Amino acid sequence: MSETTPLTAPEAVAPAHEEGETRARNRLVINLLLVSTFVVILNETLMAVALPHLMEDLSITATAAQWLTTAFMLTMAVVIPITGYLLQRFNTRSIFIFAMTMFSAGTLIAATASGFPMLLVGRVVQAGGTGVMMPLLMTTVMTLVPPASRGRTMGNISIVISVAPAIGPTISGVILSALGWRWMFILVLPIAVASLVLGAVRMRNVTTPRKSFFDVLSVILSAFGFGGLVYGLSNIGTAPDVVWNAWVPLGVGAVALTAFILRQLRLQRTDRALLDLRTFTSPTFTLSITMMVVSMLALFGTVLLLPIYMQNVLHLDVLSTGLLLLPGGLLMGLAAPIVGRIYDRIGPTLLVVTGSTIVSAVFWGMTMLGERTPFWWVLAAHISLSLGLALMFTPLFTSALGALRPELYSHGSAVIGSVQQVAGAAGAALFVTIMAAHAASLMADGAGEVSATAAGIRLAFFCGAIISLFVIPIGFLIRKPKDAVAEPAGGEAAGGGPAADEPAAIGPAAP
Repeated sequence: MSETTPLTAPEAVAPAHEEGETRARNRLVINLLLVSTFVVILNETLMAVALPHLMEDLSITATAAQWLTTAFMLTMAVVIPITGYLLQRFNTRSIFIFAMTMFSAGTLIAATASGFPMLLVGRVVQAGGTGVMMPLLMTTVMTLVPPASRGRTMGNISIVISVAPAIGPTISGVILSALGWRWMFILVLPIAVASLVLGAVRMRNVTTPRKSFFDVLSVILSAFGFGGLVYGLSNIGTAPDVVWNAWVPLGVGAVALTAFILRQLRLQRTDRALLDLRTFTSPTFTLSITMMVVSMLALFGTVLLLPIYMQNVLHLDVLSTGLLLLPGGLLMGLAAPIVGRIYDRIGPTLLVVTGSTIVSAVFWGMTMLGERTPFWWVLAAHISLSLGLALMFTPLFTSALGALRPELYSHGSAVIGSVQQVAGAAGAALFVTIMAAHAASLMADGAGEVSATAAGIRLAFFCGAIISLFVIPIGFLIRKPKDAVAEPAGGEAAGGGPAADEPAAIGPAAP
């Protein structure tokens, strides 16, 4: 008898007391991962409104300061594709301890940084841990929670993915209004260390590692592919030399990503792919990913552009800007579990169609932003946008991963994480580039800086509104995976092995 017993169907028919212990263990594991992942993802946008303070305190240029965000996203883009292999090869507890140790160490380095280079190193180390946590959380949930109740649990994950980046600027604005920039890291550090210690003591292994082939060439191609795309997109509109700092990395990234895809298609024939692309053979997964791209583009683009509008056009201070963005972030968090329960009951179609329609309507409304737009109008628009995104995130995450075979969960989670980073960078690049280019053109013709900035922001949201129209019809094609409609007795999938869009239920009942 092996020392490590995987979670299989026989465990579901264990005695009642053992099943209760298993449920308690699963609840603890998922809650630990949720809290820890929220803390690490929060740091992705925590620097959004802190750059002017850092430029003054550290005597650095805007381009250098932007690297504190760009390097974070770049590191995550390189790390996330590797997580599919890591989640198959190592235990849950080992990966959790590694990720939270990396994040805590990076936070400590950033909090005690004596200058810009040390602060940048701290952000990179932070991102190394952050990139592992999101796929670890999603894969663990898909393994432990049966299909019939995944929507409720994935709703909690949506809080992590959507709310943490959304309220990052708010939290940093509040901190910076009373304290220095170091406190953004000092206040996070004890929470991260507490999560690490609690996880080291209480975390239990819930998966069985298996030997996996590690292809070094795939890692190199992945780093240049995803890293090049994120770096290039992040520099469009902000780099002084767009050709070398943006278009060349984009070209290198595109070529490397193409080579990476071709290699994965070859290796997956023998189950040796670093990132198994057979996830895209599921229509539901592919369509959900397509909608996620636009959702993340809208989220990150808006999170970046609205603070610029409120501070440079409406002349609000940092604290007021952060507080205006807070209600939308809180609404997204409060709505996510409710949306998850609705998903379990009626499926994703109505939710994603309604959500994408609201998002499109808000974008069209934002094309009317001007120099005299009242702040309450901006607040209402951001709250409405947050509601629309909340209606989309949980159904899309749940439908996408639920449509995969269990052995592809880790790869599907890695794909979603990679898409989030590239789409986030693309959203920021698209919105900022359009705004900056149009504003510069108007100022060259004699327009004032404030009116030119407002016009540039309106044009950026207009382009976003056009893109949003193409997403609404896709929502009608998103379906709930068949296995999630009704869970067979005993926790086993009926009829033998699962089809591509019909994953088997693995593990005990949901907590």
